[in-house]
Amino acid sequence: MSSTAIKNRAEGKFMPIHLDSIRVDSVLDFDLYLSVDRQLVLYRSANLPFTERTREKLLENHVEKLHVAFASKQKYQRYIEKNLDKILQDPKVEEINKAGILYDASTNLVKDVLSNPTYGDNIQRSKDLVGNTVNYILKGRDAFLNLLKITSFDYYTFTHSVNACTFSVALAQQLGFNDEQFLHDLGIGALLHDVGKSKISDRIINKRSALTPIEFEIMKKHPQWGAEILHETDMIPEVSYYPVMQHHERGDKRGYPEGLGLDDMHIYSKIVAVVDSFDAMTTERVYQRAMDTYPALRIMFSLKEAYDEEILRAFVELMGPSGLTEL
Repeated sequence: MSSTAIKNRAEGKFMPIHLDSIRVDSVLDFDLYLSVDRQLVLYRSANLPFTERTREKLLENHVEKLHVAFASKQKYQRYIEKNLDKILQDPKVEEINKAGILYDASTNLVKDVLSNPTYGDNIQRSKDLVGNTVNYILKGRDAFLNLLKITSFDYYTFTHSVNACTFSVALAQQLGFNDEQFLHDLGIGALLHDVGKSKISDRIINKRSALTPIEFEIMKKHPQWGAEILHETDMIPEVSYYPVMQHHERGDKRGYPEGLGLDDMHIYSKIVAVVDSFDAMTTERVYQRAMDTYPALRIMFSLKEAYDEEILRAFVELMGPSGLTEL
């Protein structure tokens, strides 16, 4: 092991990663660092193979986390995306770690998408990642519950987008939709449903108080802007545009941008409308405290005809079998 020490004062320049995210017998193009006596030291240089013996020695020393320099973050992200299907299928990787690796990869990808939403490679990466998410959630309820355990409840557009994708795919399955293509097309629309917010200034997105009428009118344009951005890439299925355009529509016709009723909304849009509202209510924002699960659902039920009741009831059952008795 190299004795090159990286002081903890520089810890902001490194990020922790799961040992399980590194595949045996793969050659990395980024360095790996190890925490020793509260310092980070260079453990394995790039281009050295990561062998089964390497992994065993780390486990023998109870090492579950390694570190990667933030300067290599993009290389690590691409490595994870390339190997994500293998990680999620590996019986040696604990299920909770699979969920954590999937969630981290998803949030990092959405950050890339929001910073450059018309870049075709980012959209293709999104489609591939949704495919892995669908396959993981189709493994059963425990897979969804593992994702739920590591879900971030601090509100950011990128975490909200990942939460919406996770909840939407799981909710669709709860409703009886198990066709992979159906779930994939829904998932990509859910993951990218807020991509139009990339055109809105951070000053409005992160405002600590209520929006002014003018600011709210700007915010209301993000569904249309999202559709325009995605049309420019021309890389997602037409049916995936529905949740992008309609996730703020409500059955009582008080939503936007078109003021549609439930009969005019696509099934994808009805699903994403429920999870979008729920996640917004139950995550911590700069101007709003997070609500607990069932008080939030109780409010949603009280908004008569705003949401599809069958979908809302299925969502309650998804969040907890005894949930309906608490409403």
